[in-house]
Amino acid sequence: MADGNEKVAVLKLRCPICRKPALLAFRPFCSKHCSDIDLGRWLGGEYRVPTNDTPETPESSEEEKS
Repeated sequence: MADGNEKVAVLKLRCPICRKPALLAFRPFCSKHCSDIDLGRWLGGEYRVPTNDTPETPESSEEEKS
């Protein structure tokens, strides 16, 4: 009985990559494939947190160490 309710709740969620219904095993994704796509985006720097800090250059970090 509880399985029926869980399936309905899971089907309301959509995969953020392909918009198919999400599966509990890969939540919030629909498959390992979409999960891996998202991981690749994180590792590739596509998802960033905005900041007002300026990027550090290798030259400025060497000067601080001296």
